[in-house]
Amino acid sequence: MIEKMKFLSITGHKGDIDQVVDQYFSRYEIHLENALSELKTVSDLRPFNESNPYKGDLQTANQLVADHLDQGVKETSLTLSVEEAVQLVRSLDQELKALSEEKESLEKELDILLLSRNRVQPFMDLNYAVRSIIQFKFVSFRFGRIPHEYYKKFMDYVYDTIDVVMHKCQEDEHYVWVVYFVPEVVRDKADAILASLHFERFFLPDEYEGTPTEAVQELDEKIHALQAQISQIKEKISQAVLSRKNELLSAQGRLERFSQNFDVRKLAACSSHDDRTYYILCGWMSESDANAFCRELENDSDTFCFMETDHNNIVSSPPTKLKNPGLFKPFEMFIRMYGLPAYGELDPTMILGLTYSFLFGFMFGDAGQGLCLLLGGYLLYRSKKLNLAAIISCCGFFSTIFGILFGSVFGFENILEAVWLHPQKAMMQLPFIGNLNTVFVVAVALGMGIVLMTMILNVINSLRSQDPEKAYFDTNGVAGIVFYSALTVTVFLYMTKRPLPATAMLVIMFLLPLLVIFFKEPLAAMIEKKAKIMPEEKGMFFVQGFFELFEVLLSYFSNTLSFVRVGAFAVSHAAMMEVVLMLAGAESGTPNWLVVILGNLFVCGMEGLIVGIQVLRLEYYELFSRFYRGTGREFKAYGSTNSVS
Repeated sequence: MIEKMKFLSITGHKGDIDQVVDQYFSRYEIHLENALSELKTVSDLRPFNESNPYKGDLQTANQLVADHLDQGVKETSLTLSVEEAVQLVRSLDQELKALSEEKESLEKELDILLLSRNRVQPFMDLNYAVRSIIQFKFVSFRFGRIPHEYYKKFMDYVYDTIDVVMHKCQEDEHYVWVVYFVPEVVRDKADAILASLHFERFFLPDEYEGTPTEAVQELDEKIHALQAQISQIKEKISQAVLSRKNELLSAQGRLERFSQNFDVRKLAACSSHDDRTYYILCGWMSESDANAFCRELENDSDTFCFMETDHNNIVSSPPTKLKNPGLFKPFEMFIRMYGLPAYGELDPTMILGLTYSFLFGFMFGDAGQGLCLLLGGYLLYRSKKLNLAAIISCCGFFSTIFGILFGSVFGFENILEAVWLHPQKAMMQLPFIGNLNTVFVVAVALGMGIVLMTMILNVINSLRSQDPEKAYFDTNGVAGIVFYSALTVTVFLYMTKRPLPATAMLVIMFLLPLLVIFFKEPLAAMIEKKAKIMPEEKGMFFVQGFFELFEVLLSYFSNTLSFVRVGAFAVSHAAMMEVVLMLAGAESGTPNWLVVILGNLFVCGMEGLIVGIQVLRLEYYELFSRFYRGTGREFKAYGSTNSVS
């Protein structure tokens, strides 16, 4: 069903808009419209030109929550005012910034110490004070590293030829860390030779006393002290946030709400009167909400509400808000895929739910597999709240019913006796056609009944939308109903070998509706009292009308035969299960149960998917195309969606 809508105009003092939105729109669903567009006839209207004062604080609160709190449930019962929320977020942000700056300063100092330690550590085997080496006056020194292969070449071929003393320290798989000493007079020559051997010089800090080992120990002590200080600051940051976790979450929620409420100004209008500025909000509410809202505002002297009853004074069309019983609500998913019904149009959700489930059960009739779909879909819906799972469960119910009618349980047809028939074996004799499977005949008859139902729904929708041409003279209007009903009755009488109506009656029942369909445009023009009834190009009108009428007759035939697939899938399902049981060796009396289980899973998955798609195709092309427009726009309640963002 589609809820009845009321259009409201709400006004009050400009400064009260946030309070009104927070107080009322959190409890009453309203679909807001742009007030400037709706109230074009009202003079002196202007938009709001204010920046959102809560946006910056909200971003800060969001960042604090994201950086310092777990991404789990973030609910709190604490309630703060918006002023308290702003003050909390700003004070906490300043406190954390001060702690973060102190932490960053210590981390920079720690990085310097770690770099120094990494430079000194490879020379720990040098049992000599670094500061003493640095103070040498007549002997130059170099700390560095050299690749293994070049170190060996230097020691084998060069070391004994120049005045260099080289002390080997630590090494790894690639490099040897060394210190070499050379007199000042040959320093440049030695540096050039070592540079050609890929010697990489290191510069050690001179602020440490003692040997490199003692320097490393001193650096480690300072590093550990800094790390302890950084950990303490991190703990302070964590405690500062956790101790005010509830306040922070409450402030975030309050700022988010007021920030969104402030954005309502994008759809509001301003008006000035007697040196006072007023806001105006316009939107749609369901009739029940609108009546309750207006009653509550009677006690609010600062806020006024006007309910517009004349739709000619409203620019926008009412939005569509679906309201269906819980059993049919999951089928709204298919309706939204096709398009929501326009306001005033029939809501086809319940019709789709019944026909979809019924046709699926007919095409997939198996009591065992149907129960699996029923229970599996139900459990999945209860745990995951998936609409598709609920639809599968409904389809499984009808599959179980038809499985009992067909006497099929996981493909076995000897466990239950068929209440109705076995799809593969039931045949019937028809005049002119001969021997034909019964489920095919029933499927076509079922399809003809569904087509007639959709034609009646089209007449109702067309009358609601004041479209006489579609209601009375269209293929799916009254003329089409008369023609198709006459065709249905005639076929039924012929197939059951009963006497047909008189020829004159058949001519009236067939020819007259076709003539009405042929001349539908002139007849509609006459009803609407238009000056021009017949088109100027009469020859083209008759030629075009002839081919359109031929297409109409062809569509009646093809649409009716389209329902043969319902019976065809019922037969193919039984045939596929027969193949599965044959492969499992069920005829011998001792079937291979693994093959039976795997075969049932395969058929249930593959054919269930195909049948689901085929039934949806029937719904969209054979049913909806006859009566349903799907041109509505969705009701978007302010606060539950970002409709004004």
